[in-house]
Amino acid sequence: MAKESMKAREVRRQKMVDRYAEKRAKLKKEGNYVGLSKLPRNSNPNRLHNRCKITGRPKGYMRQFGLSRITFREMASAGLIPGIKKASW
Repeated sequence: MAKESMKAREVRRQKMVDRYAEKRAKLKKEGNYVGLSKLPRNSNPNRLHNRCKITGRPKGYMRQFGLSRITFREMASAGLIPGIKKASW
């Protein structure tokens, strides 16, 4: 499991990206790069990192489900994800 502070940091970054999205788009359209550089660093969407919604694991992330591969496998085996079942042949 990731530290709670890491999960909280990602949530804060996401809020900041959402808050400055319109302003950032407007400055980009105008070509005002000085204004863009004065915005907070964490308002840039490039600084976001996908993390598992349950464990906070940053690696092995599956976008379609928002889970890490390990959590996905556990939940799929337990039948907690609709439409997913373990393949066997």
